[in-house]
Amino acid sequence: MTARYFVETPIAGDEAALVDAEAHHASHVMRVRVGDVVTLFDGSGCEFAARVAKVGRSEVRLAIESRAVVDRELRRDVSLCSALPRGDRQRWLIEKAVELGVRRFVPLRSKRAVVQPDSGACTRLRRTVIEASKQCGRNVLMRIEEPQDVAGAAGLFGDDVLRLLAAPSATDGLAPMSSSESALRPVAAIIGPEGGLTDEEEAAATAAGWRPVSLGPRILRIETAAALVCAWAALEA
Repeated sequence: MTARYFVETPIAGDEAALVDAEAHHASHVMRVRVGDVVTLFDGSGCEFAARVAKVGRSEVRLAIESRAVVDRELRRDVSLCSALPRGDRQRWLIEKAVELGVRRFVPLRSKRAVVQPDSGACTRLRRTVIEASKQCGRNVLMRIEEPQDVAGAAGLFGDDVLRLLAAPSATDGLAPMSSSESALRPVAAIIGPEGGLTDEEEAAATAAGWRPVSLGPRILRIETAAALVCAWAALEA
């Protein structure tokens, strides 16, 4: 597969440039040379075949040779609102969400969470989205929203969305969607911290119309629970 790189600025003309982390990856890790052909994407849903024209210390310039709309997006609109695990597990969570086609990720603040998301964490998550998109072939970036508490996240989605709240105490589990829910209805899921949401947080979500669901009898890590719900939503599409 041709190497893929992300261009921050929308590609409109016959030239493009890789800068910062992408330029470093291309020139110092992948060792691109003048004349090499690579694939670019800018988040618009298009892919661009480009030929390396110049390799500098902090910039790689390319000539655009062709443009094509390449849609690898999940048909269903899936959003994930999740507490963040520690360390490298955050990267794994975001990678799998991108690979499974999630369109929107809302970092969740929760009273029992060990990690409380901040602007620095969101910046790192956005970089992981780019790296995961390069690997899996997505041409539209999963959006990383501003952190929200449970009540704030619950209020982001209306009645047109199937809203699922992962809750160990729930009696209903994930099951095939009914005919009224199929038709590619959007799905959103709230995944709390490993210590669980507080009673008040669960009450805020259910009062806003979120359906508590059990993910099975075993205790799952945050990223496992998130991947399970996202895979279910993707398979149902």
